[in-house]
Amino acid sequence: MAIDIDGLTYEELVKLNHKIVERLKFLDSMHTHNEMMQFSPGDKVTFHPTNRERQTGTLVKYNKKTVTVVTDNGEQWNVAPQLLSKINKEKTKTNKSKQGNVIKLHDK
Repeated sequence: MAIDIDGLTYEELVKLNHKIVERLKFLDSMHTHNEMMQFSPGDKVTFHPTNRERQTGTLVKYNKKTVTVVTDNGEQWNVAPQLLSKINKEKTKTNKSKQGNVIKLHDK
């Protein structure tokens, strides 16, 4: 789909830019929400923070863009749902490619 923007004024381009950014934020929010809905509070999960060993814990709540996980050693982390793997009760199942930045909140 080709869109000719050459004829738009500066003000029209700024307005178009704002609409595009708003739409991208909405789509990102919907994607995060869909990822989050694959998990429920109480689920055992695992994630791999950058420069740390793999963490295992329990998802305790949903946030706007992340979920809160309390690890087995009592640490509390805010993690993007895309970085989580659900732990299968029969065997541990992880995805080693899911590694990224997470936010450690505090120790309990």
